[in-house]
Amino acid sequence: MKAFVERNWFIVALPLSVGMAWLIPQAGASGGWLKSEVTTKLAVAAIFFSQGLTLPAQALRQGALQWRLHVLVQVFTFGIFPLIGLALDAWIGSRLAPDLRLGFLYLCVLPSTISTSVVLTSIAGGNTAGAIFNAVLSNVVGVFITPLWVTWLMEAAGQSQPLGPVVREIVILLLVPLVIGQGFRLVLRAWADANKKRLGNLNSALILYIVFAAFCNSVVSRVWSQQGPDVIWLTLAGSVVIFVVATGLVELLSRLLRFNRPDRIAASFCAPQKTLASGVPLAKVIFGAHPGLGLILLPIMVYHLLQLLVCGYLAGRWARAEPVRA
Repeated sequence: MKAFVERNWFIVALPLSVGMAWLIPQAGASGGWLKSEVTTKLAVAAIFFSQGLTLPAQALRQGALQWRLHVLVQVFTFGIFPLIGLALDAWIGSRLAPDLRLGFLYLCVLPSTISTSVVLTSIAGGNTAGAIFNAVLSNVVGVFITPLWVTWLMEAAGQSQPLGPVVREIVILLLVPLVIGQGFRLVLRAWADANKKRLGNLNSALILYIVFAAFCNSVVSRVWSQQGPDVIWLTLAGSVVIFVVATGLVELLSRLLRFNRPDRIAASFCAPQKTLASGVPLAKVIFGAHPGLGLILLPIMVYHLLQLLVCGYLAGRWARAEPVRA
């Protein structure tokens, strides 16, 4: 049990942070003693500074020329995946609470993971350089495309979401720390690579704090008192459907494009995955102090746990399988 907790402490701590928000909501709510309206913004900036500090520029150059893989992953992440979300929203979106409905759409327009997709691709014997390039490119591009998607979706639903303040927050809290982190990497690359795991743990802790603050605001605003107990099951069911459809489509497209085995593995771990590490701070920037932010984040939290379990199993299975020709 101790070894499991050490390896998966973030998965264990995620529901605990939500539980703490129910116990002491005033602490993490806006205006509380933690001053979350300020400290969560500092946490967002720290996360993206850390990401800039650990971005592997050399690996990016190695994978830059594999354009067929990149086109599939990026088009799927920011084009096909959002269309999946819109199709499912047209089917059952009207039956969901507005904030949960927005949360599913937000999930579908997020970029891919960075660390998880790369690690799983490496374990399974896939194209690691291609996975690194796509994961990083997805997160950089997502800083711009995800807010545009969210703004359009909210306007289509009749909700107001001015783009100017969002862009300003993105530049200040995301892009500037990311660029500064890359600048520091020029002199701290060896230290950053040696302490990558610690920096990742720090980022995870900051994400937990942002989640805690979001749920504190939701509890104080009585958002959850308006929801029935079925909200968890609806979120789980919706996440499973989206994951199965996305994973199946990526596999189909990879085979239609006649990708070799390493590229198919990289596509399978990059295109269907969605980032919690960037999704939580991006949501904080895009939605600000929205009282329903906890409900908006619920689908990406459930989807994150789901993709870890399923993709971890697939990575181990593919690692044990004999390589075959595409």
